[in-house]
Order: sequence, then C-alpha cells, then structure tokens
Amino acid sequence: MHPALDHPALPAPGVDWVAGHMPLLHDAFAEVGHLFDGLRIAICLHIEPKTAVMCRLLVRYGATVALTGSPGSTRPDTVTALVAEGVNVHADVDDEGPQIDRVLAIEPHLLLDNGGDLTTALLRRGHGDHFLGGTEETTTGGHVLRARQTPPDFPVVVINDGELKLMVENRYGVGQSVVQGFMNATNLMLPGSRATVVGYGPCGRGVAQTLRQLSARVTVVEIDPYRALEAVMEGFEVSPLAAALPATSLLFLATGARDVLGEAEVALLPDGVVVAGVSHFPHELDQALLGPVESSAAYHRVHRRPDGRRVAVLAGARMINLAAALGNPIEAMDLGLTLQVRSLAAVAAGGLAPGVQPVPSDIDRAVATAFVAARTGVRA
Repeated sequence: MHPALDHPALPAPGVDWVAGHMPLLHDAFAEVGHLFDGLRIAICLHIEPKTAVMCRLLVRYGATVALTGSPGSTRPDTVTALVAEGVNVHADVDDEGPQIDRVLAIEPHLLLDNGGDLTTALLRRGHGDHFLGGTEETTTGGHVLRARQTPPDFPVVVINDGELKLMVENRYGVGQSVVQGFMNATNLMLPGSRATVVGYGPCGRGVAQTLRQLSARVTVVEIDPYRALEAVMEGFEVSPLAAALPATSLLFLATGARDVLGEAEVALLPDGVVVAGVSHFPHELDQALLGPVESSAAYHRVHRRPDGRRVAVLAGARMINLAAALGNPIEAMDLGLTLQVRSLAAVAAGGLAPGVQPVPSDIDRAVATAFVAARTGVRA
C-alpha cells in the first residue's frame, strides 16, 4: 500500500457538512452552471470531500463527469459518495498514478487537471473538434504545459497563475494544513524547534509563517533573490541549503523542483531530522540515498544512514496535508474550486484565446470580492 495510506484515514466531515461551508461555489453554479449541461468533463484532482461537492454539483447541473485522483490522497468514503451521485470514479487508494486513459475514454469536452497529466495525454493522443479546453490547478502543471515545444491549441487556464489562489489557498490554506498534517503525523512539539522551509513561494511562505506563529525557529532556503529578500524583510533567517541542513530538526520541502537534495545534501542531514513534503510531487528528495528503512509506522519511515544517523520521511515525502490531514481548509478550497468552476465555464462559453493563461482578471477580482463578503459578512 502507498506509504501515505498505511494508516487508517483520518475521519473526515461528510460531503453535506463541507457543502454547507462553500457558499462561493454554490453561487458560481447558480450563475454559470447551465453552461455545463450536456458536456463531458474529465477531472484529475485529490478525491476528498471538497472535490466531491464540486463534482456533485457538476452532475446535478447536467454534466457527465469522469474523475481520477492524484496518488496517495484518495479517500474511499468519498469515492463511495461520488459513485452514488452518478460520478464515474476511476481511482483506488493503491494507485501509483491517475488512471488517465479510463478518464479520457469519455471523449471529454472539458478537462480539469491537476499536475498536467490529463492535458499532456490528450495532446499526445489528439482531440476532436468537440473539445473546448480546460483548467490546470497547479503551478507544476502550468510549467509542464509551458515547456512543450508546441503550445496547446485550446485554452488552458492555470488557476495557480491567479493572484487570488496564490494568496488565499496556497499561502494561508496550505500553510495551515501542512503544519496540521505534520503535527498529526508526528505528535512532536513545534515551539522552540528548528525548522527549515526549502522554497519561499506562496506555499513555502505559508508554511514558514504558520510554523513561526506556533513558535518554531524558522530558517528559509530560497535561491530566487526576490523571494529570498522577501523572506528577510518578513523577519526570517535566510540561509543557503548547505548551511541550514546541519542545524535543522524539521525539514519542509516546498520548491516543486526535482533533486533538491542530492548526495551532498543528504550527507548534511543531522540525526533525527524529520522530512515532510509540501509540493505536488515527491521529487525533491531521492529517498534511495537515505539508506535502508529501519522502521515504519503510521505516516513515517525511518531510514538509517551508514554512519548511524536516522532520517524520518513522512508519507513518502508526498503532500503531508493530504496524507495526514484533511487537505486545505474548506473555505480556502471553496475559493479555489470556485475559481476552477468559473474559469471552466469561461472556457465552455468560448472567447478565450488558445494557450496556457492565468485566470481572467474579471473572474479573479469578482471571486476576491465575494470571498471578502463571505469572511466578513459585509458586501461592497
């Protein structure tokens, strides 16, 4: 079984409870849900209750939905609930990757992707004139699509390219949920701990800020000079990776890049360090470099280095907020999924240019206004 799931899943609130705390999403469907009637939509997302609310609404507004999940985050109870709602779910807790071919078999009109897998596969196999375009949840997926020699000949709206998603869901939502997942998985004390956050993008920034609010001593590692400067100006210790590693006890990997920790960096890890993944893929650390697994339990595996040092890796370095917690808070996901639905509706309506692009500014600003009203009870 996947290391993120060799412990029973945490109890999650039911889909109806979650739905009751997602007013922005319901308002979006009331306005644009008719655009999905009769369309086939292929989706790759983490299969948990917030995703279920969106998929349930798509079906209720007349769409045919085929859903697959990202590895290590599928909740069996959510799968059961979605199947009962008429969603075609192609996922299992043991999946090492999304079931792309089965989802694309519906010949979709629209894609809602998470990491670029669906869109890349569709571009490789080709699509008919019925296909309209899609959305991409992650910065990682946006990079994958922009790196192609030939850009997509249909619109792809990257939700993480929007200012609003980066601010609310990535910084505040991920910051809270990653630290919550870490605490669930380890039961360790944060106040006074030496924590290092590698990567100071919106997710890393949120994790660093949340750790500091809980009285951890936080060092930031960032190679981009502007982001490093931002961390300095916000009061963090900023250090090169090689200098930070020997003194850290809690290591959070938030760059989204491959091979951030190679042999030289692994050699610097101190005895007892705990490593947690923040990024979409667990590629920042090659765990084969850590040595044999000495013990494993619940969410962690302890590796023994040749010199006797121990390195604990949580949930296979996959996203700890989904492995050992319930993902981002409901309100943050309400905002993020509303951006998804409104952007997907804009694709369905036509008028967007082909190619990879951010959330249309009018959608981003309108959802920001609605979120302020939802949080404060004051409408502009």
